[in-house]
Amino acid sequence: MEEILRFVSGYWWLIFIVGPVVGGWIGGVAKYNERRRRDRIELERIRRAPVQPLAAAPLPTPADDAADLAAQRADRDRQIERILADHEEVDRRWLDFELDVAKLIDYPLVTDMREPLTQTFHRAKRVAEGLRPAAAAELRPAGALERYREAVRDYEVAFEAAVREAKRRAQTQFTEAERSRLQTAQRLMAVAENEASTPAERQSAYRQARRELDGLIALPETTTRDLEHRIAGELSP
Repeated sequence: MEEILRFVSGYWWLIFIVGPVVGGWIGGVAKYNERRRRDRIELERIRRAPVQPLAAAPLPTPADDAADLAAQRADRDRQIERILADHEEVDRRWLDFELDVAKLIDYPLVTDMREPLTQTFHRAKRVAEGLRPAAAAELRPAGALERYREAVRDYEVAFEAAVREAKRRAQTQFTEAERSRLQTAQRLMAVAENEASTPAERQSAYRQARRELDGLIALPETTTRDLEHRIAGELSP
């Protein structure tokens, strides 16, 4: 006992160091116990509280169904309009090419059915044309629009590929003598299409141009009909 008293009397100043630490620890334990007590009370309150049923989602009404159906039909009609317009645009681009004799002479591969890309293009064109509806409503049934859209996309891609290859190769597959004939035919066609020339001059130039092209380029029937109509309507025999 005396030793303890001597220790205390010798180190009484430790109270000022240890005291706050011990006091803080005791206070922390008290706060922790208080939080646990409040948590238990809150959990018990939640456990005893009556369960509120979830509000049921409103059932769709006939008006809602009709509105959804109308929106879907409107969206499909817009898609139909777009793909019909795309088809017409590819047709227009091909017609511009087909009716321009100078282009056909410059890029003859686009009408050369021996070329694989040209074959693919004309085949895709026929398929798309075969699926073109007489009325937009024909594309409303399930699957009809999708089949037609795929055919139009194939047609567009095939056309671009054929024209690109034709421009790349131009007249390289012809000999120098054949290219000279093509240039002569191009000059004669310019005379035939020139409205300032006389009917006789135009008809003569047209016939000579056809002879120069014979065996080199086969002009499409559409091109020939358009030329003959613009030159003289009915060419005299």
